Amino acid sequence: MENISKTLDINQIKQYLPHRYPMLLVDRVLTWESGKSITAIKNVTANEEFFNGHFPNKPVMPGVLMVEAMAQTAAILSFLTMGQKPDENTLVYFAGIDNVRFKRPVGPGDQLKMDVEILRVARGIWKYKAVATVDGLLAVEAELMCTLRSNKEEAKPAVTSDTTGETPAGA
Repeated sequence: MENISKTLDINQIKQYLPHRYPMLLVDRVLTWESGKSITAIKNVTANEEFFNGHFPNKPVMPGVLMVEAMAQTAAILSFLTMGQKPDENTLVYFAGIDNVRFKRPVGPGDQLKMDVEILRVARGIWKYKAVATVDGLLAVEAELMCTLRSNKEEAKPAVTSDTTGETPAGA
């Protein structure tokens, strides 16, 4: 697919992600370049379900949801890069999350801007560098690893190896 930049609205985003309210955490794609990067936004509103309990007197978007929003943005980039839309059997799963750093709280009225770039793709694992900002200030950053799988495939436990090739204890 040729490298082009364009935007996606919420209806187009829904064609690339299986998530729906309240777990759909990408509102608009501002720009993307196939095989390289994507910029998207999540408008954080006071109506978000998670603010009822996190925290009632000082609403803060949970960090795991900020990471999830970046991962959803990365998934969109993967499908755009492959030039395909997922079918009802295709899902994107986390394979790893490294070097996560939370730098500032995100609350109602904030707009989370997510910039994700592909670092590499090898053996079915996509690795990304993801950064999310609010008003140009860093809110969270992480390296994300994801893999695409069919939900028709039998679930197999992930087993990782250390540098010696030994399987870790407890795996």
